[in-house]
Amino acid sequence: MPAPLHVTSEIGSLESVLVHTPGPELEAVTPGNREDYLYDDIIDLEIAQREHARFVAVLEQFATVYQVRDLVAEVLAQPAAREFLITRTLDVVPSEPLAQQLAALAPSDLVMMLIQGAEEESGPISRALNETGYALPALPNLFFPRDIGVVIHDYAVVGSMRFGVRWTEELLIRTLFAFHPALANAGILYDGSQEKRGNYTLEGGDVHVLRDDVLLLGFSERSSPAALDQLCDLVFARNLVSDVLVVVMPKEPTAIHLDMLFSQVDRELCMVYAPYFVGAERLAVLHRRRGEAGVREMPNLFAALRGVGLPLEPIFAGGEHRARQEREQWGSACNSLAVRPGTIVTYGRNDGTLEELSRSGFRLLSADAFLTSPKSQRDDERLAITIEGNELVRGGGGPRCMTMPLRRAAP
Repeated sequence: MPAPLHVTSEIGSLESVLVHTPGPELEAVTPGNREDYLYDDIIDLEIAQREHARFVAVLEQFATVYQVRDLVAEVLAQPAAREFLITRTLDVVPSEPLAQQLAALAPSDLVMMLIQGAEEESGPISRALNETGYALPALPNLFFPRDIGVVIHDYAVVGSMRFGVRWTEELLIRTLFAFHPALANAGILYDGSQEKRGNYTLEGGDVHVLRDDVLLLGFSERSSPAALDQLCDLVFARNLVSDVLVVVMPKEPTAIHLDMLFSQVDRELCMVYAPYFVGAERLAVLHRRRGEAGVREMPNLFAALRGVGLPLEPIFAGGEHRARQEREQWGSACNSLAVRPGTIVTYGRNDGTLEELSRSGFRLLSADAFLTSPKSQRDDERLAITIEGNELVRGGGGPRCMTMPLRRAAP
């Protein structure tokens, strides 16, 4: 039997993947608290669920799709897993009343509370002032599971989230990596659920497994140099990777993670936000090699990729026009998911990006048309399957963010 977890590329045929269809936890986000929950806007739950269900239907044509909610409910039937998750949750959110409440719940109800949150019991003044708070925070960012877990070869990485509102997400994926057979692994390389040093943060949107021996990382607002160095040390020590490239990201709200600026879409092609990779504004790129001290600064990303024998040609998200590039990058145009080499899932809203994909040889097909005849693709053709995402995109991510690949075939 092959190991459940195995990822050595961004484009190998997807065999299994973890997702989370958004639920009532989205309704915890209000205009008053949206910034606390890392949101720029408010999402309509019903529309978002409909869009996500269509996305999942496309993924199911390629891979086994697991839902976070289902796997956590299954694993909580194990007493050891239940004790682990409740104990670790109470370490983050200490509360005796909450402890008693969690201990009494059936697995499905416990999962619901962990994801949707638990409101504090209001006192007389709070009730009079119509104030409510959460003893256990809701997890409206959970439908972006990419950030909380990464697979590198057969090993697992648990993200250490930059913001405390997402810390309990780490515990859910840590529990699955530890106890669920669908996520059995060779070991946890980096455990962000235990890493609470302020200068050690690592999120999966900044981790790209480009090849079995090459990682591409983003130094972003949410992934720190100390954590990136530690990840390098860990993969080097196990001889998993020989070269790591690091993109030094701008401190801009549009550049949350590297996958908002870059994603690989085929063996020779990547989607990029052009201003940060071509021309005067291009970002610094560092190269760290196993067995060598220090790092080398590279002229640009494409030179760095050639230097490790992985030349990629760029497709410009939004095309050549700067205003359209900016608008479509904001709409997660770079954040596509390869389900096999040359077949991607992307939002259908970014017209300039779709035009560039078409020029690069991709046939454009809506999710509805694809699901009508999913086996019609030729093996030698490139295909971009477009999904509706006008609500999902308000959360600040795209198809790559909404998936945690668990197993891919060799590309």
